[in-house]
Amino acid sequence: MSYYFLAQIKINDEAEYQKYIDKSDAIFRKYKGEYLAVDNEPELLEGKWKYTRAVLIKFESHKDFKAWYDSDEYREILAHRLKAANCDSILVKGF
Repeated sequence: MSYYFLAQIKINDEAEYQKYIDKSDAIFRKYKGEYLAVDNEPELLEGKWKYTRAVLIKFESHKDFKAWYDSDEYREILAHRLKAANCDSILVKGF
């Protein structure tokens, strides 16, 4: 069963956020993460949007997601994202 990590991100410090971006791709691939969407201008259909980016990443299993999210490599770069941006993230279970 696939799992989908959805992050809504409001970037406040582009330079600090870039430190996260520079290393994130290799770490996602290592843990079987696959970008499905990265959008800096998503179309708002309902409600209010206070973010500057939406990101959707697919993982083949909950185990793969947890291995990525809890890894030392990801925790190291996560600090840059959390310092540079306000983020709301959820994990969605697929069918």
